[in-house]
Amino acid sequence: MNQINLQGRVAVVTGGAQGIGYATLQRLLQSGASVVMWDIDGAKVEAACSSLAALGPVRGAVVELTDDAAVAAAAAAEPRIDILVNNAGITGGNATTWELDPAVWRRVIEVNLVAPYLTCRHVVPRMIAAGYGRIVNIASVAGKEGNPNASHYSASKAGLIALTKSLAKEVATKGVLVNAITPAVARTAMFDQMTPAHIEYMLGKIPMGRFVEVDEIAAMVAWLASEECSFSTGAVFDLTGGRATY
Repeated sequence: MNQINLQGRVAVVTGGAQGIGYATLQRLLQSGASVVMWDIDGAKVEAACSSLAALGPVRGAVVELTDDAAVAAAAAAEPRIDILVNNAGITGGNATTWELDPAVWRRVIEVNLVAPYLTCRHVVPRMIAAGYGRIVNIASVAGKEGNPNASHYSASKAGLIALTKSLAKEVATKGVLVNAITPAVARTAMFDQMTPAHIEYMLGKIPMGRFVEVDEIAAMVAWLASEECSFSTGAVFDLTGGRATY
């Protein structure tokens, strides 16, 4: 494992109790950061904190990320936030656009797009005041290409890409860098929300013929969260095994 120096940095990772978020917390700890996970599942937060504790300082908070007041309180509870990784997300299942329930469609947009806006709303001013910050948004190749039977998920991730670009321009001269990653699908708990046909469709689109590993995603996050990432902002980094065409 290549070493990234995050000594002395404090990182918040949303949806950090499992999957990509957990792997990211693990990699950031191994790089010397202190980490905080914000997740909705209290039992998983407790278990994740316990299993990661041997690697370094880790703590967790149960946060409903779509609730502005809850996010504000969670942010205020942290004396310092140098790194923010907006990872929490849901797929909302699979169906044609006209068959998706409006409540499901709205919930996916709320979790995948509104929640990152809210975390940035409360964390970015503090990064600006400190003169330093790194924000990494976990989007998806679906946001670039639009997956069939996943219009809600695709739209939410396309919005997250646009949010990344807009925010990056707003803070480009303030020491705060904002980037996004667009991975292909990884084997996480999200698979439970997707049909086998949809999973097979996504695998069939990847020229390398395999799913991305969560550790591969975490490695890219670690670099984007570091001081070595110093002239990339508003960028979208591909992790699709050759699928992406732009």
